Amino acid sequence: MAATRRLRTDVLVIGWGLAGLVATAEAVTAGKQVILIDQEPRTNLGGQAWWSFGGLFLVDSPEQRRMGVRDSLPLAQQDWWGTACFDRPEDLWPRRWAEAYLDFAAGEKRAWLRGKGMSFFPVVGWAERGGYGATGPGNSVPRFHITWGTGPGVVAPFLRDVELAESSGRVSILPRHRVTGLISNDGAIRGAEGQILAPSGAARGRPSSREVIGDFEISAGATIVASGGIGGNHDLVREAWPDRLGTPPERMLAGVPAYVDGSMMRTAADSGARVINGDRMWHYVEGLHNIDPVWPGHGIRILPGPSSLWLDARGTRLPVPLYPGFDTLGTLAHLRQTGFDHSWFVLSSRIVEKEFTLSGSEQNPDLTGKNLPLLIRSRLGKGAAAPVQAFLDRGEDVVVRETLDDLIAGMRALDGGEALDGDQVRREVEARDREVENAFTKDAQIALLRSARAFRGDRLIRTAAPHRLLDPKAGPLIAVRLGIVTRKSLGGIETDLDGRALGEGGGAVTGLFAAGEASGFGGGGVHGYRTLEGTFLGGCLFSGRAAGRGAAAAV
Repeated sequence: MAATRRLRTDVLVIGWGLAGLVATAEAVTAGKQVILIDQEPRTNLGGQAWWSFGGLFLVDSPEQRRMGVRDSLPLAQQDWWGTACFDRPEDLWPRRWAEAYLDFAAGEKRAWLRGKGMSFFPVVGWAERGGYGATGPGNSVPRFHITWGTGPGVVAPFLRDVELAESSGRVSILPRHRVTGLISNDGAIRGAEGQILAPSGAARGRPSSREVIGDFEISAGATIVASGGIGGNHDLVREAWPDRLGTPPERMLAGVPAYVDGSMMRTAADSGARVINGDRMWHYVEGLHNIDPVWPGHGIRILPGPSSLWLDARGTRLPVPLYPGFDTLGTLAHLRQTGFDHSWFVLSSRIVEKEFTLSGSEQNPDLTGKNLPLLIRSRLGKGAAAPVQAFLDRGEDVVVRETLDDLIAGMRALDGGEALDGDQVRREVEARDREVENAFTKDAQIALLRSARAFRGDRLIRTAAPHRLLDPKAGPLIAVRLGIVTRKSLGGIETDLDGRALGEGGGAVTGLFAAGEASGFGGGGVHGYRTLEGTFLGGCLFSGRAAGRGAAAAV
């Protein structure tokens, strides 16, 4: 074993995802020397954000106004409070972070990002539509702004700034440095220690070895934990699973790489930081097995439009307002009461063509590659987009048939399909189709479809015109078996608005800061119980900026 490597810096940043990159760039801008470390090989710079769809929450943006959307800070506040449902003493700082973040999203956020060279797809998406009333959870208006370039486009300007600082000697980027403890001196955090792992040529997101070849100690005036959440560690997810969401699933897909293991939150807690709201989490219920997996159990989420008929494992339609894209956590809680880890979409090819998008940068080559001709062909042309078609052709969760009887038989042939009541599926499909034949209806989903198409963005690329699923001209029929995909921790290290980690007594842990998912995207849980979407990347940007500036000011 080599001798312990000892280094010194002004600011140490642990974790090189989006929050860590932003924090590093801000500390460098403030004139500080920074060491940025991560346990993975350098191929993973950008962390989870690189894989994302690149959605950002903005309030009263030019993109919204051009689409005829009237948004405002008071409306966004109404939606956030109705969604977060803050109800604990521990929500003091998360609530303050939410207030500050909403001001940011309605204020300088867009101009700041535009100044970094970022731009946005002109059609604003409408995620988490709610359906419970004006003061309930969900977005009253479309606010999901897709970055031109998706996740890599969000990461790029901050990675560029960090690598420029590296070339000038102001930043040292150290891959394969795994932290095992924080260095404490008289109650203050003065850096970190850990193990140096063997070099690895693993591609982005792929598992890397844990062979130890040395040790390190890094002394720092300020240390920022930006190491992500627990979504890659399903044992920890089940351990934290709250009773309000039912029993933990036996089988889950992994929406994040295996290295998202939550280890640094435990390390920070061992050094005096308070970790709060660990039972709050965000997982998706529209997951597919990836046809080209990168990490173990790799799941891809469907970003559905609102038209698919959603059935539980037995074939019973989900209750109002648990429609695709309306209430992720409400749907998860309902499905956990059914006794099964899967559910079903039943839909037509016409709906797939208009409404199906797969989450992630790699599943959207048109947006990620900033390829306008490809975007026009894939989003506005006939047929499903190529990545979606690949899943229709090769996906183990997809059944495509010409008739409903054959579709039901295909569903029953899949693992878990034996629970399906074919007669119930037929009743649900035929009853739904009868409701479409008039301009008026008692079916709330159909009424909401017609309402959604009043928004130009939905009518253009996200919501098919209501039609009978059994209309031969809309076929063939499609069924999709949906699994649960782990994604985000909504709780984390409690922080003040400068990103300083707080201890059990409420005072700051001197020298320690946190950002990104490790801090619950700000304060230890800025989202409360659930999110309005487009707020994870934004939370990394905002909390990383605060922690980088706060750490620089503390040195």
